[in-house]
Amino acid sequence: MTIEYIYPEIANLFGDSANFKYLKKSIPGAEFIETGLNDVPAFASTAPSLIYMGAMSENSQKLALSRLMPHKECLRELIEGGTHFLFTGNSFELFGKYIEQNGERIPALDILDFYAVCDTGKRYNGFFLGEHGGEKITAFNSRFSNAFPGDGVQGFAKVIRGRGLNADCTYEGVVKNNFIGTYLLGPLLVQNPLYMRALMQELGSEQEPAFFAAGMEAYAKRLAEFEDTKRELD
Repeated sequence: MTIEYIYPEIANLFGDSANFKYLKKSIPGAEFIETGLNDVPAFASTAPSLIYMGAMSENSQKLALSRLMPHKECLRELIEGGTHFLFTGNSFELFGKYIEQNGERIPALDILDFYAVCDTGKRYNGFFLGEHGGEKITAFNSRFSNAFPGDGVQGFAKVIRGRGLNADCTYEGVVKNNFIGTYLLGPLLVQNPLYMRALMQELGSEQEPAFFAAGMEAYAKRLAEFEDTKRELD
C-alpha cells in the first residue's frame, strides 16, 4: 500500500497535515511518500493506493495548479480507474472547471463538473454535522470559497447542520468513483474515527485506526454537542 501526500510544504493549513500523520500512525506497514513542489509525483508512474492533499492559501492554489496541470490526463485516468483521492479544504477546487478569485477567473484542471468562487473579503467559519455512509460526520469550516456543482455531481456528506458546498447546497463535498474532495477540516480523519476505519478498509487494511477508543470517546462528545439544536453551528 502506498499513500502519497502532494505538496505538503503548501497544502498544510488548519492542521490538515495531521490527516497524513494519522494514516502513518494507523497503517505503519504502508509506504508513505511526500511529494514536494519540485518533485515528479509518484502517481505519474505508478498509481498509489491513496493520493492526499490538504488546504492551502489562495496564492498557493495557483502554484499547485501550475505543477499539476502537466499531469492532468494522468489524474483523470487515475480517478476513472478507481484510485483513492482525499483532497481537503480548498485543495479539491483544483479539479473543477475554474476558480474565480476576487473576480479573476483561473482555469483549473477541468476534471470534475463544478466551479468555485472565492471572495477573500467574506470568510465563512462554522461547524458541520452531516451523514456519509450511514454514519455521522463532524467537522469544521474555515473558507473564503463556495463551490457550485453541476446537476450530476455526487456529494460526500448530506448536510444535517452547517453549510454544504454553498449556502443553498444540501450536501458537502464532491465524489467521483473513489475521489473525495471536501471543504471539511478538523482534521477530518482524526475527527471521525468511524470514517477513518471505513477508509482504511477500502484501502485494504483491517486494523483499527490508532487511538480508536480515545477517538470514539471524543467523537461521541462532539456529536452530542453538534446535535444539540440549542448550540449554533454557524
